[in-house]
Amino acid sequence: MDVVAGDGSTPRHITGESAAFSVVVALSVCHFLNDTMQSVLSAIYPILKINYDLSFTQIGLLTFAFQFTASLLQPAIGAFTDKRPVGYALPVGMGFTLLGLLLLASAGHYLLLLAAAALVGLGSAVFHPESSRIARLASGGRHGTAQSVFQVGGNFGTACGPLLAAFIIVPNGQASVAWFGLAALCGMIILTWVSRWYGSFRRAAAGRPAPDTALLHSRRRVIIALVVLALLVFTKNIYVASFTSFYTFYVIERFGVSVQDSQLLLFVFLGAMAAGTLIGGPIGDRIGTKTVIWVSILGVLPFTLVLPYADLFWTAVLTVIIGVVLASAFPAIVVFAQELVPGRVGLIAGIFFGFAFGMGGISAAVLGQVADEKGIVFVYQVCSFLPFLGLLTVLLPKHTR
Repeated sequence: MDVVAGDGSTPRHITGESAAFSVVVALSVCHFLNDTMQSVLSAIYPILKINYDLSFTQIGLLTFAFQFTASLLQPAIGAFTDKRPVGYALPVGMGFTLLGLLLLASAGHYLLLLAAAALVGLGSAVFHPESSRIARLASGGRHGTAQSVFQVGGNFGTACGPLLAAFIIVPNGQASVAWFGLAALCGMIILTWVSRWYGSFRRAAAGRPAPDTALLHSRRRVIIALVVLALLVFTKNIYVASFTSFYTFYVIERFGVSVQDSQLLLFVFLGAMAAGTLIGGPIGDRIGTKTVIWVSILGVLPFTLVLPYADLFWTAVLTVIIGVVLASAFPAIVVFAQELVPGRVGLIAGIFFGFAFGMGGISAAVLGQVADEKGIVFVYQVCSFLPFLGLLTVLLPKHTR
């Protein structure tokens, strides 16, 4: 069968039937496992806050430790594997996540919690750029669809983490985090199979001519477009960070719900984001990624502006709408950026996944300080204006490959 070139570019003659979509599905399953384990950290923040008498600033720093590690290393790992692919990097990366979980379960000091968060972030630094690149290789030209399928696994994992924490960790305590290590072991087994497929793929593609990696637009235009896309990811992830780190505290303070109910409400929001991620890629393949970016970032603005003033019922409804609409942008942004810079699939994936993690971590730390000073409700009032930055989409070029 026809295959995709080793750098992720797709020859014109390739068809959807030639896609190794079982690999994309396997990566999505591992993304589910990976992000389930990662989201356990933020899901048990209320428990850690009580056990260690943490401030909101310290909660934000835990998120920062996790996401800073991933943000710092992902672009470097992506750039390295673009030039020198490492066959078994994926199961090794999942091993770092396993070590982080075991440390999180047994930590008895705040500094050990920070170290555990950093190890889980290191696992992400390896997993995301390499998995995104292999998913594109296995897409058969359906790049947006493959990115959506791959990313939706992570979204569902992020959504299920708080739900599992509510029913496993809350009743049984911090030590029960160690049970999630079984998910890491399953992920390592699946990723070993993916690594073997990747090795076979590289051998099959070795004799093919190098694909065209010329820029479709001027270097200046490409740089401007990448900066705009990065700012849009910045907008999205600051808003998402306000939910992943502080939404449970927001609904507890504003509406007086229990810890378990707050985690169920967080699950509703994260589940909506998973649905939006799955929708965004296929729609982008049909109507264009730029259109999806327009609608996703700017279109969510009316709902974010209303959210801080809604009652409990409408808060749940609005978070579903916000999650679906906002999440549909990320697959489109990644595909748009990869087509702007052909031949640098791993680097682009590392930059944007890493930027997402980094901005989420920095904003979590800043928002934690704001919450300590001004109150948690004020955080959501300020963040509601962030989607105005969606107007920057007008600066993106009209055409990619």
